[in-house]
Amino acid sequence: MRDVAIIGTGEIPVDEHWTTGIRQLMLEAGLSAMRDANIENVDALYVGNMLSGEIAGQSHLGALAVDFMGLDNAEAFKVEAACASGSAALRVGYMAVASGLLDLVLVLGVEKMTDTSGQETTAALAAAADAEYEVSQGISFVALNALLMQRYMYDYGWKREDFANFAITAHANGANNPFAMFQRPISAEMYARSPIIATPVGLMDASPVCDGAAAVVLAPAEFARALSPAPVKIKASAVGMAPLAVHDRKDPLALRAARISSQKAYAQAGIKPEDLDFFELHDAFTIMAALSLEAAGFAERGKGVQLALDNEIGLKGRVPMATMGGLKARGHPVGATGIYQVVEAVMQLRGLAGANQIPGARLGMTQNIGGSGATVITHIFETMS
Repeated sequence: MRDVAIIGTGEIPVDEHWTTGIRQLMLEAGLSAMRDANIENVDALYVGNMLSGEIAGQSHLGALAVDFMGLDNAEAFKVEAACASGSAALRVGYMAVASGLLDLVLVLGVEKMTDTSGQETTAALAAAADAEYEVSQGISFVALNALLMQRYMYDYGWKREDFANFAITAHANGANNPFAMFQRPISAEMYARSPIIATPVGLMDASPVCDGAAAVVLAPAEFARALSPAPVKIKASAVGMAPLAVHDRKDPLALRAARISSQKAYAQAGIKPEDLDFFELHDAFTIMAALSLEAAGFAERGKGVQLALDNEIGLKGRVPMATMGGLKARGHPVGATGIYQVVEAVMQLRGLAGANQIPGARLGMTQNIGGSGATVITHIFETMS
């Protein structure tokens, strides 16, 4: 197995791109990454996406991307793992380069979610849950997370306002990210006043529906420095799985797949959680931020909220998270989210995060969750000095 590095990144602003089609989103992000990598062609292109067929009416994204980008000699596929589709595509690209089968791979994440009504988009997103035993009973992802949050509060005695700093921290970081959907901070008062959308989940507990695309270029680490002045090594790539339906899990609050993928990644990288300089977690809901911190080994069971209350998740905290706004403020274009996380991690490790830069950052982790925790993909990245 060869070591793999990222030699180029690209992203477009997360927003409601009503006048821009999905092919244009892929083109802009993909070409930006290739320009950053100083290359004109690749051996393969893997597209992470969840909803293109259901919402955009466009399947076969791999063929569309290589055609529109003029990469006629590259093989291309769409990779789907619900909200973890972006990281799943990265995992496929990583394995292709690590195996020696391919040398240059472009990994794209893209999603176009705002051209349909809220009802249609919610129904499409629900397809990542168990259609027969969850969705048929009228459950949505907001409702699933509300149930998890209710149970967490009941088991551990927390109140809704105790989750506020997850959202406040994300928005404070997003305010300095020109690619974020929301570029202004929020206060505890704004969090408290936000409308409840599924008790106890409020508007400020949930990430927005949006459009976006991001991309990275992968190459063997052995000649990455010849292509890029600042390559970043993929030190670990790991996947964890859990039952699709929440009610089938022995412990719904344990995020078993996140724990498994984190432990696999730590073992592969030869590190411990405390060695990491930052953690780009999947804060689609504030409850998921708390559960992810616990599953990844940064807090004991039931104590993830305490990290937020103690301001340990900020840029100067013990576990900096959502350093460029996370899913909450940057936005959550589901199939693209995993790649946005990686682009932002590379920015930190290249020292290009501007006002949000973590001084001396050398080791970072991203974690992308598919569904309500059925598929969790974790990657660890390291500077190549």
